[in-house]
Amino acid sequence: MDSSPLKRIPLFPLNILPLPGELTPLHIFEPRYRQLLYDAEAKDISFGIYYNHPSNEKKYGALVKLESVIKRYKSGESDIIVKCLDIFNLSVMHKTYRDKSYPGGDVVNWNVDLTQPVDATLLMEFVEYMALLKMYHHPASCSVFHIANELNFDLREKLRFLDTPSEKHEQFLLRGLRFQKRIFTTVEKSKNVFHLN
Repeated sequence: MDSSPLKRIPLFPLNILPLPGELTPLHIFEPRYRQLLYDAEAKDISFGIYYNHPSNEKKYGALVKLESVIKRYKSGESDIIVKCLDIFNLSVMHKTYRDKSYPGGDVVNWNVDLTQPVDATLLMEFVEYMALLKMYHHPASCSVFHIANELNFDLREKLRFLDTPSEKHEQFLLRGLRFQKRIFTTVEKSKNVFHLN
């Protein structure tokens, strides 16, 4: 984590925590968040999704940017896709952001580098894992967050991953990949044991 000075950003508190590189669908219906969507479109601004849950002791959030609007409803609601750009730690939440109706927050960005490749051992394990899933299209090099997203961590695992010091992220993922490969192999073997009559 390469921390930076406090920065005030628009916030959208939700019970989700995207990781950098992850695409996330959102349904926007509250008037204040419709205003946030309007600003995100009109001004091309990023905003924060703060993981609003008691288990989030270190106050993690995801800096996201609008990727696309999938559907607009006559009621004013919208279905959108956002892409996570970075992780932040929330310092202070404000009821409103500047003169807007939606919340804001003072955050410290991690400044995640998605171009930082993983080492050869982890990359090889990842390629083997993806091959088991019959997924052969992957970049020649990828970041720890690319692999974390492919492992589809639940919220508890995402918090554990973020709590892990950055220099140990690769070991965390290596254990995860090997565990998933064992599960996959066990399931495949069991298919040969049971026969339909």
